[in-house]
Amino acid sequence: MTHLHSKRLPGIGRTLAAVMALVAALGLGAIGEAKAAPAASDTTTSAARWTDRPHGFASLAGGTTGGAGGEVVTVTDQASLVKYAAAEEPYVIRVSGSIDAEPFGSDIVVTSNKTIIGVGDTGEIVHGELHLNPGTSNVIIRNLTIRDSYVEGDWDGKTTDFDAIQMDTVDHVWIDHNRLTHMGDGLLDIRKDSQYITVSYNEFSNHNKALGIGWTTNVQTQITIDHNWFTGTKQRNPSADNCAYAHLYNNYFSDQVDDGDPLWTYGSWSRGRTRMVIENSYYDGVQHPHQADVTAELVERGSILRNTTGRHDEWGAAFDPREFYDYQLDPAAAVPALVTRFSGPQKPIGDSVTLHVPGDYPTVQAAVDAVPDGNASSVTIAVAPGTYRAKVLIPAKKPNIVLQGTGQDRSDTVIVYDTPAEYGGSTGSATVRIAANDITARNLTFSNDFDEAAYELKGEQALAMKTTGDRIVFENTAFLGNQDTLMTDSPRLTTVSRVYIRDSYIEGDVDFVYGRATTVIERSVIKALSRGSSTNNGYITAASTWTGNPYGFLITRSEVVSDAPDGSFHLGRPWHPGGEPQAVAQVLIRETELPAAIKSSPWTDMSGFSWKDARFTEYQNYGPGAAVTADRPQMSDEGARSHTVADYLKGTDGWMPYARL
Repeated sequence: MTHLHSKRLPGIGRTLAAVMALVAALGLGAIGEAKAAPAASDTTTSAARWTDRPHGFASLAGGTTGGAGGEVVTVTDQASLVKYAAAEEPYVIRVSGSIDAEPFGSDIVVTSNKTIIGVGDTGEIVHGELHLNPGTSNVIIRNLTIRDSYVEGDWDGKTTDFDAIQMDTVDHVWIDHNRLTHMGDGLLDIRKDSQYITVSYNEFSNHNKALGIGWTTNVQTQITIDHNWFTGTKQRNPSADNCAYAHLYNNYFSDQVDDGDPLWTYGSWSRGRTRMVIENSYYDGVQHPHQADVTAELVERGSILRNTTGRHDEWGAAFDPREFYDYQLDPAAAVPALVTRFSGPQKPIGDSVTLHVPGDYPTVQAAVDAVPDGNASSVTIAVAPGTYRAKVLIPAKKPNIVLQGTGQDRSDTVIVYDTPAEYGGSTGSATVRIAANDITARNLTFSNDFDEAAYELKGEQALAMKTTGDRIVFENTAFLGNQDTLMTDSPRLTTVSRVYIRDSYIEGDVDFVYGRATTVIERSVIKALSRGSSTNNGYITAASTWTGNPYGFLITRSEVVSDAPDGSFHLGRPWHPGGEPQAVAQVLIRETELPAAIKSSPWTDMSGFSWKDARFTEYQNYGPGAAVTADRPQMSDEGARSHTVADYLKGTDGWMPYARL
């Protein structure tokens, strides 16, 4: 029999995305403002800013994926950055802390199929340039600060060519959420027929030449420039020379350098034969905010121009960006607040790298393998809807992983295998094993669909999940199986590991929640499956808690359901692995609904060990299977006050996973 459809309950307890509202209009004075138009739609949530996939022109013609599919590495020094950035293989390169390039102004060559991303919001390259040579393709540069290669007195950059990022004849590049400031020559130079480029959410500051595009008579470059902040810059905001298509929207221009230059202090310039479209941007105190050569075309709509002077050119039809890609416009009045808040490096971006399965990695295990050993920052493995028939091991050396199903329901994404303990022991039967610390899994189903009714084996245990790591979280997950469905354990008897399960579903028949880890199951559904007996269909728990650990299993504010006959299922029995006397089960079931299938004497002996010597209690349970009798020890009110979710999980480090879900 299979469990994948007939025994699966609908998903519950969905994670709510945090939403940060920005003002749609800032109440700016009307004097000096011009042509503020309503947006097509108003996307003003923080969640909308954290996509790890490019938009605009970089998303076309096969898209831009950077180092996806390659190993994730973290670099803290120039030598490592140079090594991985120039490698032939794809890499996701995380820049942690500040890397001071030597000699001053050094080029760091970036080859094809690379993602370079700052860790947190403090990853930076000082006195150095990222350089993409001709022929380079598929590069993502995100969440970095690149700064301070300016040579005093070389304001025009005629002596030094120390850009922050320079590229020649490249394709598919996404420059996103960076801070580029105080460099030599240009901050960002996109040159010589480079194609399929998106420049988004960057901060260009404290500089003469911000963003130049072109240096060719060919008309090939396609570029999207959105949600950037140009502040304290003089020119090239951008200068777009002979671009086939240049789409600028929701950019903010402020605090323009005022040195009295009547010509070369300007905002956005459509040069040569460029076709440029500017939408819903905000120009504040800018000379020549948007201008076009007579050979170029420029369409402007929906922007706010406040205290601007000089050229405000508009002529020609340019092009319709929506013929190339979909996009959403923020209202121009919201742009200053939105762009100053969300441009430049963002901690939520740098705190987690996302690896997509199967988009970037063919299997979940391949994505796990790409996570660096000793990983110190969160890596999300985003698993697309589907059934993945394979085993997965997250080894102890790969902590800080978030395993995330991306379907609408946890049943959309299933990791399943069918090995029984007869072939490899109980550990070897597990579909998924988590040995690392600090692992979170959400919106997924884990299953072992070994059909125990179809085979007569000595070892019919078949685990869907086994954990031995500490600080493991399961949210909105399902565990499907029969005997030994879910084992939460620790590396050794006296080591305490903690597991928190919330808004989830667990099914099985014999000992299907078991092990010695401190485990909290909260707001979940536990289904006790019938084995066809009228007297004994199984046992929900089989704890083996170390006697020195006061906290074993806590099942709280949950619901037990069953298709077994009335009075035929046990709440649990004490498991002493190998006869270990120091493994003394501790189980508390509190404030949980129990079905009629639960026995009136719900605890029972195991392998010669009496349940009465274990630490089995209930507290304020209800439903047809709940009762208070001599065979059902009840915890006192005083005891219940020290046996809460917080008490079970806090350990010595104050772990509180429930506070962030």
